[in-house]
Amino acid sequence: MHWGTFWLLVTILGAMAFFWDGTRALLAAWQLPEYSHGPLIPILSGLLFLRQLKAVPENSGAVRIRWPGVVVILAAVALGSLGKLANIDDIVAYALILWVGGVLLISFGWTTGKHFWPPVVHLVYMLPLPGVLYYKMTTWLQFISSELGVWFLKLLSVPVFLDGNIIDLGIMKLHVAEACSGLNYLFPILSFSYIFAVLYRGPMWHKAVLLISAAPITVLMNSVRIALAGVVVNVYGPDWLDGFTHFFEGWVIFAICIVLLFLLAKMMLMFQRQKMSLPQALDLDTDGLLTQAMRLRLVQPSAALIASSLAVLMTIAVFQVLPQRGDYTVSRDSFVLFPRSLGKWQQVGPQQFLTPDVEAVLRADDYLQVDLAHKGSSSGPRIGLFMAWYNDQSKGGVHSPEICLPGGGWEIAWLERTDIAAELNSPTPFELNKAIIQKGEIRMMAYYWFEQKGRRIAWDFEAKYLLMVDGIRTGRTDGALVRLTTPINPGESDATAAARLNDLVADLTPALPRFLPVE
Repeated sequence: MHWGTFWLLVTILGAMAFFWDGTRALLAAWQLPEYSHGPLIPILSGLLFLRQLKAVPENSGAVRIRWPGVVVILAAVALGSLGKLANIDDIVAYALILWVGGVLLISFGWTTGKHFWPPVVHLVYMLPLPGVLYYKMTTWLQFISSELGVWFLKLLSVPVFLDGNIIDLGIMKLHVAEACSGLNYLFPILSFSYIFAVLYRGPMWHKAVLLISAAPITVLMNSVRIALAGVVVNVYGPDWLDGFTHFFEGWVIFAICIVLLFLLAKMMLMFQRQKMSLPQALDLDTDGLLTQAMRLRLVQPSAALIASSLAVLMTIAVFQVLPQRGDYTVSRDSFVLFPRSLGKWQQVGPQQFLTPDVEAVLRADDYLQVDLAHKGSSSGPRIGLFMAWYNDQSKGGVHSPEICLPGGGWEIAWLERTDIAAELNSPTPFELNKAIIQKGEIRMMAYYWFEQKGRRIAWDFEAKYLLMVDGIRTGRTDGALVRLTTPINPGESDATAAARLNDLVADLTPALPRFLPVE
């Protein structure tokens, strides 16, 4: 075996072992409908790479400027190590892409290797989005699709009303999550548009338009799907909706979006000075790809390749001798034991339970939802208390009410992050989110924060960052969400409602460590 091939093989096997946690996270994510295209991405990226390699002549001489590849691989190892220490496998998966880019830079040198960025960047499409970004983006896109769909229905004089994530068609109600299944194909369409733009021979601005237009086209087509569903229900009745839904599944949305991308490219070519047909504008030549793959045997052994391989192997050895982390459960009391009385407040009525579908989305290991009122005044203003506990937030974790509340039909009229330490006479900061939400004429004030090891965190991105830090330092990835809501009664000021919430927070805080442990 050629020594260059040997060390390349050692590098690949070492990377497979080191990045296995990330690979396992990818395999799990690819089971979800929105990421089911994932297994195709490495194959397509490989084909893009081989196509580019055809334009690079064989080099039997010395390869220059390999050190940038070493830097990139060391950065990938560092990022992967952070992910392993924090028990966040997605970070390890992100590091894997950096490693691929580093290997190409070492194998071909900076001068040639830097031109292989298109297939490396395409690998990003196989990655699951961070949970916070995913839920914010999909919720936003679902609402846009629903708003557009309802607008189309109103143009067609179909009676319809949109209430949060529920499309009310009069004779039936359609949930946004069900109506927007076509968005599951957004990520594969984005991947296709990227490949389409890379293969397209037109001007650079054409490529940019093709790449950027994928998401708007998908949302538009999903809105049309919602509108057609409303027309079917209005004209033929709800019994016909299942048949329509099965026919107009997400793959149909995918196919139509692809056709629209081709039509968009065709239209742009019509206005180009240098006339060419769409087949001519696409570089679809696949001849000689196997020959290019055989060029891997020509990879030369180098100090950079050997050093990078040894760096990965040494890091693997270090992790083998480190003590196991994050495989324990924090000792805490279940919310079943939560007291019915908190200072001046007492529970009113039984505990409330979420529906199975909401529980499936929430994925909390333990939760509590009760109403509280002042003792001796059970008919007075109430406060809803909701707490959700997660033993491990690294696989998704807390969902921000900023996302969930609009889904329930509530509009966030006002939201700010604030510190209520002064109102509570607390010597330490107490940061939380303070919101006014409304639904029709009903107005409520809400407080919510993320609880992690005794810290009160208002910003969800900060919570994710501190989750990573805690995972690295202690191996703990547990945490919770605490939310309080109270109605703002007619004639009542916002300050009065806020004072009521502050009063309960002062009595609630001492009871939390039993159920949301600090250490």
